[in-house]
Order: sequence, then structure tokens, then C-alpha cells
Amino acid sequence: MNCKRKLALVVCSVLAVMVVLSCASPAQEYFNKGNEYFEQGRYDEAIAEYTRAIELEPQRAELYYRRGNVYLEKGQFQTAIADYDKTIVLEPEFALAYNSRGQAYAMMSQFDRAMADYDKAIELAPELAVAYDNRGLMYRNKGEFDKAIADFTKAIELDPNLARAYFNRGYTYNKRGDVSQAKADLNKCIEISTDPALTKAAKELLERL
Repeated sequence: MNCKRKLALVVCSVLAVMVVLSCASPAQEYFNKGNEYFEQGRYDEAIAEYTRAIELEPQRAELYYRRGNVYLEKGQFQTAIADYDKTIVLEPEFALAYNSRGQAYAMMSQFDRAMADYDKAIELAPELAVAYDNRGLMYRNKGEFDKAIADFTKAIELDPNLARAYFNRGYTYNKRGDVSQAKADLNKCIEISTDPALTKAAKELLERL
């Protein structure tokens, strides 16, 4: 192959990549902006950006999942569920979507549906610490403290920095009457927590023990 033909092939390849990137970039730009706004707590603006991205890439499951997370934060649980439903239709093995939909159901006191979603999330992603933590809350609500503690413990094994799992296990130990275990978990929560509200809750509970 002569040099001119090699150069022509290289130019064509570069142009092809540029075309693909230019086609993909509009939705990605809105997606990135949505992520930024979400992190800043600018939820309405985040929703607007994700919606624009969805208009450009309506078959991209992650876009609905991210928008659903914003609705969840805003307390619009039914709307969040609709977005998680769409995510799951597009990508049935999207474990995080089941976990988040479970959270929305739990906030609506639909605990059986929440439990089913956490079970599915764990089935699809056995390493997903937050799903065990969330399922533990469902067991605790049912008064099944041993199962709750087992799930919180699994969450901690998978993610030793998951401060809320220590809080939840500590709270559950206290409900079961294991005050020393409760204190140890609450102190650990306070030590590693980066969430001021969680830290405050742990300190207040610890003071009451």
C-alpha cells in the first residue's frame, strides 16, 4: 500500500470518528450538565438537562435513571418510579435502578414492593452494598432484627466506609437491647461520616444510650 493510500485511510478513519463523536456529543453534553446541576442541588435544572439528553437519545437507559434520581431527591416518588420503570424496560439488568425504585417505594410505604426491588438488585449485583443496607431497613421495619443486622453487616463488609450502614446497624442493635454493640457502631458512624445530618443523628442517639 503506497503512502498516499495509507494517508487517505487514516484521514477517513479520523473523519469517521469525528462524525460519531459529533453525533454523540449533544446528548452527552446535556448529560454532563445534568450531573453537575444534580451535584449542586439545582434539581430543576438537572431535570431539564437530562430531559434534553433523553430527547436526543431516548433508548439510553442511564438518562432515565439519572433523572429518576433527581425526582427521588425532590420527593416526587411516583415520577421517579416512572423513570426507573423505563430504565428497567430498556436495560432489565440495571441493578441500581431496582435499588433506587425500591427506595421510592419505601418512601411511599409500599414496603413489599421495595423489598422485592432490593432482592432483585442484590440478585443482579451481589456486591451492591447499598441494596443490602436498604433491605436491612425493610427487615427492621418488620421487626426481623437478626435479618436486618445480617444485611447491615453484609453492607459494611462490602463497603467499610458506608457510614449509614453503621448507623442503621447501631440503631437496630439498640432496638434489640445490645447497647454496647450499638455504641460501637454509632461511634464508627461518627468517625467516618461525611454527612452532617447523619453525624448529628448518630451523636443524638448515642447521647440517649
